[in-house]
Amino acid sequence: MRDEGRSGCPINATIEVIGDRWTLLVLRDVMFGNRRYFRELLAGSEEGIASNILSDRLKRLVAAGMLSRADSRPGQKVEYRLTEPAIQLVPIMAQLGSWGLRHRPTTKRLRVRAELLAEGGPELWAEFMAELRESHLGIPRPDQDRPTATHRLAEAYAAAVVES
Repeated sequence: MRDEGRSGCPINATIEVIGDRWTLLVLRDVMFGNRRYFRELLAGSEEGIASNILSDRLKRLVAAGMLSRADSRPGQKVEYRLTEPAIQLVPIMAQLGSWGLRHRPTTKRLRVRAELLAEGGPELWAEFMAELRESHLGIPRPDQDRPTATHRLAEAYAAAVVES
């Protein structure tokens, strides 16, 4: 979806898509939590998103071309997948996490992924984006023999959960 927006400013254009209170958190949960279904997103929301807000944000993200919505028959769960523009937000998400680490109070359990992304930098971000392309878009990642960034992020999170 490309509309005119309030201005031709690229920052404004971005904020119009991802700048509300919940949108980045929904994308975070799809991206880093591999939550693809409404119920998973609702139940797994650390911040306690309401079902009507989640429903609205999913509709908006699909309309904006950030998520695709798999066709389903009545009674089937609808699967949401990241699109390429959403996958390209990984460096921004990593930078937001890094900023939060430096300037806001956080918990060990919830900061561990941001720490790993900050330490891994652009190389880790690129690996993670390749994995997201594979799992959401069906594009095989280039280095199939290398341990995945997703696995490293999950291990770091699991270790932090055990410690807390």
